[in-house]
Amino acid sequence: MMQAAVADDVFHALANPTRRKVLERLSAGPATVSDLAAPFDMQLPSFVQHLSVLEQSRLVRSRKRGRVRTYELAPERFRVAEDWLAARRKEWEARLDRFDRYVKQLKEEESAS
Repeated sequence: MMQAAVADDVFHALANPTRRKVLERLSAGPATVSDLAAPFDMQLPSFVQHLSVLEQSRLVRSRKRGRVRTYELAPERFRVAEDWLAARRKEWEARLDRFDRYVKQLKEEESAS
């Protein structure tokens, strides 16, 4: 149950295009709030809410030095999404493999008759 709640937080954070763009920017390296907010046409308090969601989901971490807050990716948390998606992929591949075998069996039975 706890793992599901963590996955919910991660996918909630990833669901927003602004937050995904922030994560893409942070993949190039740490950045200040001002640097991250610059490309977006929104008020700083609204933008900071996006950063807060990312930090609460632990996809990013921040540190404050004086008046400047810098954010960076926390790549280990992406593993939650990766693991969830890998499990779904494994399930669907198994289902498709069974379906493929079934279709081949039907074709063999059809050609035998």
